[in-house]
Amino acid sequence: MLFALLIATLPGSLRAQEIPEAETAPTAEITVSSDRQMPLGQLGRKAVPQSYRLDLTVDPAAARFSGHVEIDVVLAEPTDAIYLHGRGLSVSRAVAVAAGRTVPAHWLQRDPSGVVRLAFEERLPAGEATLVFDYDAAFADSPTGMFHLEVDHEWYSWTQFQSIDARAAFPSFDDPGFKTPFSITLRTPPGLTAISNAAELGTPRREGGLAVHRFAPTLPLPTYLVAMMVGPFARLEGQVPPNALRPSALPVRIDSTRQNAERLDFALQGTKQIVGLLENYFGEPFPFPKLDQVTTPILPGAMENAGADLYRDDILVLDERSPVVQQRDFGMIVAHELGHQWFGDLVTPQWWDDIWLNEAFANWIGYRIGDAWRPDLGIMGDALSEGYQAMETDALLAGRPVRQEIAANSQIDSAFDSITYGKGGHIVGMIAAWLGDEKFREGVRRYISAHRFGSATSDDFFAALADVAGDPRLVPAMRSFVEQQGVPLLAMRQQGDKVTVTQLRYTTAGVAPPDSQWVIPLCFRRGETRRCFMMDQRTEAFVIDGHGAVFPNAGGTGYYRFELTARHWDELIANADALPGGEAQALVDSLWASVRAGRGTIGEMGRLAHKLIRHPDPHAADAADEALSQMVREGIVGSQGRRSFRLFREHLYMRLLKRYGFDPRTGVYAQENPARTQRRVQIVSALIGTGRGRKLRKQMSDAAVAYLAGDKAALDPTWFDHALDLYLFERDEAAARGLVEKALASEDPVFRPAALAAAARTGDKAMAQWLLALDDPRLRESEKREFLDGIMARKATREFGYDWAVSHVDDLLASSDGQFFAARLPQALGRFCSVAWANRIARDFTDKLAGTPGALELYRAIERVRNCGLLDDMMGTQIDEEFVKLR
Repeated sequence: MLFALLIATLPGSLRAQEIPEAETAPTAEITVSSDRQMPLGQLGRKAVPQSYRLDLTVDPAAARFSGHVEIDVVLAEPTDAIYLHGRGLSVSRAVAVAAGRTVPAHWLQRDPSGVVRLAFEERLPAGEATLVFDYDAAFADSPTGMFHLEVDHEWYSWTQFQSIDARAAFPSFDDPGFKTPFSITLRTPPGLTAISNAAELGTPRREGGLAVHRFAPTLPLPTYLVAMMVGPFARLEGQVPPNALRPSALPVRIDSTRQNAERLDFALQGTKQIVGLLENYFGEPFPFPKLDQVTTPILPGAMENAGADLYRDDILVLDERSPVVQQRDFGMIVAHELGHQWFGDLVTPQWWDDIWLNEAFANWIGYRIGDAWRPDLGIMGDALSEGYQAMETDALLAGRPVRQEIAANSQIDSAFDSITYGKGGHIVGMIAAWLGDEKFREGVRRYISAHRFGSATSDDFFAALADVAGDPRLVPAMRSFVEQQGVPLLAMRQQGDKVTVTQLRYTTAGVAPPDSQWVIPLCFRRGETRRCFMMDQRTEAFVIDGHGAVFPNAGGTGYYRFELTARHWDELIANADALPGGEAQALVDSLWASVRAGRGTIGEMGRLAHKLIRHPDPHAADAADEALSQMVREGIVGSQGRRSFRLFREHLYMRLLKRYGFDPRTGVYAQENPARTQRRVQIVSALIGTGRGRKLRKQMSDAAVAYLAGDKAALDPTWFDHALDLYLFERDEAAARGLVEKALASEDPVFRPAALAAAARTGDKAMAQWLLALDDPRLRESEKREFLDGIMARKATREFGYDWAVSHVDDLLASSDGQFFAARLPQALGRFCSVAWANRIARDFTDKLAGTPGALELYRAIERVRNCGLLDDMMGTQIDEEFVKLR
C-alpha cells in the first residue's frame, strides 16, 4: 500500500463509527469488555480458518449491503466460544456446523476495533467446523471497508481493507497470518460490472432480479488483500504477452469511473511493461491469473489487492501529455503496488510488526522498476529525496524504529508512515547497493521461493540475504537500522588516504543526542575508486586510495548523514557540479543537517546552490535552493533576509528562464525531454514570487482566466497550482467561491483537487470560515480534510485554522472519517515555529489524539515546532544576517 501524501491518511484504525440503520436492520451491539482473554491484537490459533465462501449483495446506490458468509475452520480444542472479527455488522444469524450438527451461536462485538466473541449454545468438538453468518452493514463514505460514492450521477462501490477493515465488510479472522482461498459471489443490479481478485466464471446469471457474478476460488490470501468492486465501470482490456517465464498471456484491465474512459490507454500500456520488468526481476511469472487495475476518486494512494489493485484516479488516469510529476508517480506507484504481488501478496507478513518489510521493499522496487520503465523521467531521484525527507522525521526524539512490536489493533496504523516507507526503502536500497544488485536479487528470490503462498518474518528475509552475502555482520547491520530509531551522523576526518570516522546520533541545535550505535554498511568514493566497508565500532579508520576528497556516501544510497572538516566541505562544494545526482543530493542533505545543528552556514549552502544550479539532474540542481526556501517558509528568516533571498533566486534562475522559456498552454512541451520539463517547473516556481517574476505571474493569471472561461488549451495541468493561486490572489471571495463551484461540478482527477486546494490557500479568513462551514453533498470527506490543511498552510489563516480545529476536534474525531482527521491534523499543526506554540499544541491536543492514529505524529509535530523555535531563539539573528549576505 502506498498512501501519499502520501502516506499520511491511513485506514483500519480503532474507531467507533456511527452507522445509519435501515428500518428493518437489526442493531449491531457493541460491548466494551475488560475480558483479559479478549485478543486485542493477534487472534491466536484456537480457531484457524481454512477457506471462505462470501456471497454478498451489493447495490452501490443503496445505504447498506448484505451478505451470507461461510468460513471453514479447524478448532484446536473443544470449545464453547471463539474470538474473530467484525465491526459494525448487524448479524441476524450465526451458527456452527460441526460433527453433523448445526449449533446456534451468539455474536457479540466486544471492542470498537471489531473483536467479536462468538459463543455457541453447545460445546463444539475439536476438529473441522463451518461458521455460517447472515448479516448486513452500512457502506462507508470514506475509503475504509466497503465504501461507495456517487460520481457523475452514477454510484460505485469499492473495498479497501488494509490494515484491519475487512472486518467491516464480512465476519472474518482479520489477521495477516491467516492465508486461505476465498470463493466470492457478488449479487448486483443488472448491468453493473463486478470485480474481485480472481477471474469471473462466465457471464452473470439472473436470480431474483439481480445479476449473480461468481468468481473462481482465489489462491491463498489474507483478508486484507480481498477485493470487491461494483459499478458501471469503463474498462480497457489488454494482455501481457507470453514470455520465457509465463507461457500464457496475462489478462490486464484498467477499470475506472465512466468519465475517465478516454484516458486509460497510458495506464494499460505502462502496466503491461512494468509487469514484464517485475517478472524479470523476481525470475518468476506474475503470481495471479489476471490483473485488474481499478481507480476511485477518494483513495489517498493505492492498494495492492491480489490481482485487483486499487488506485486514486489521477495515478492511472493520464496520457503522454500529462505533467512529468504525474507520469513519475504512475511509474513508481504502479511498480510499487505490482511489486507487492510477489512481496506482500505471494509472501505475506505473519503479523503487522513486519509490515515494514512489505512496504519498504515495495518502495525500493517501485523506484527501481519505475526507473527501468522510463529512465528519462528521473524516478530514482525521487527515491533518494524520500529517504532524506524521512531523515527529518527520524532525527526527532519522538518516534519509533522501523520495525516495532505491535501488541494491539490500535497500534497498527502507526506502522504506515514515512519511517516505514522512506527510511525503510532507503535502508533496503543501502543494503542492495552494499551487496551489489545480483547478490541482493538472489537473496530476494530465495526468500520468495521459500515462503510462496505463505507467511514470513523479517528474520526470514535477513537470513536469505545473509546466505548470499557471506558476511555474518549483515544481519546485525540490518537489525541495527530497523530495530532502533535515529539517523547515524558520521563525523569524518580525512588525512591523505586515511579516513577516520566516529558515529553518533544526529540531532538539531539545542537537542542532546541519545547514545546510539549502528553496524553501518559504508560505501566511499574517491575519484573512480569505490570502496565499501562494514563499520561496527564507535570509531574506525579506513584507507581509500586515490586523489582528492573522499565522498562519504557513494551514490547517496547510505542511510546516514556526515559531518566534515571545513576544508573537506569546501572541497566537496567546489566540485559539486561534477558529482552524480545522488551524491549531490546527499551533500545537500548533510550540509542542511549541519546548518540545522548549528555547525554549517547559510553561506556554504548558498555556494552549493551556485555550483548545482546547472546540474543535469533536476533533483540535484534544485536541492540547495529548496533547503534554503524551507527555512524561509518556517518564518526563521526576517524581512531583510527574505528580500535578499528573492534577489539571490533571481540571480540564480533568470538566466535559466531565458534559456528554457515559458508558455503555460497545454501540451507545448509534451515532446520535450522530461528532465528539461521538470527543470522549467523548478525555475518558474523559484522566480514567480520575486520582483522579476511579474511577467510570469501575469502569464499564469491570464492563462487561468482563459482556462476557467472554457479554453482548456490555455493552461497545462502542470501549472494549475501556481495559476489558480495567482487567479485568486488578484480577486475577491466571490471568485474563490466560483472556483469551488467549478471544482465540485468537475470530476477531472487533476483539476478538482487543485482548484479546491487553491481556494483553501487564499489566506483570507472569511473564505476560510466559509470553506470550513461548507455543506455541499458533492463535497467529499477527504476534501473537507484538505481544506483545513490548506488554510493552515498560509500564515495569515494559520491561527484561525488552529482555533477552528480546537473547537471542532471532538466532533471530527467522532465522525466516520475520524481516523483520517486524526492522522492528518498533526501535519498542519507542525507548521508553527516557537517553544510557546509547541506548549500550546501539547496542551490542546495531546489528550484529544491519545489512542488515535495521530498520537505519535502529534508528538513529532510538537517536537518539530519546539526545535524550530529553539533554532530561531539560538541562531535566528545569525541566520537572518547570513541570508542578507547571500549573493
